[in-house]
Amino acid sequence: MAATTRPAGPADAHLVGRLLHDFNVEFDEETTPSAADFAGRFEHLLTRDDVLVLLAEEGAATTGFAYLTLRPTPYYDGLLGQLEELYVVPELRDQGIGTVLLTTAVERIVAKGAAELHINVDEVDVDTRRFYERHGFVNVHPGADYRMLCYLREL
Repeated sequence: MAATTRPAGPADAHLVGRLLHDFNVEFDEETTPSAADFAGRFEHLLTRDDVLVLLAEEGAATTGFAYLTLRPTPYYDGLLGQLEELYVVPELRDQGIGTVLLTTAVERIVAKGAAELHINVDEVDVDTRRFYERHGFVNVHPGADYRMLCYLREL
């Protein structure tokens, strides 16, 4: 059975919260919020026009999700998209679910007026980098020969 996607709504906050928690636990995030805490946050986030969460499903099973945000930018007319998270449950990877989520996410944000999509990936996460590169994403600014970097400061 092929994966399908649908937009998540506030009633799906518990599913998204569980998936995000599982994602963080898988990658040894020691201070990850609980699934219930994430669910509480997603109950609010899923009401916003600048947030898109897609759920991947096969039959009655939720197999992954993509979480995106949109914001204005002065560099062009339209919005800038940020893929905050994309997760497929481990035992179902390499079956095209991530591709379905990413492709659908791009289609949805383009329909909302997005002109560019940013994705942050850890340098050591070679498989994920390869996945995004296979789908046309680059970490070198077009026309340049140097890598783009993302800087972080917790506030």
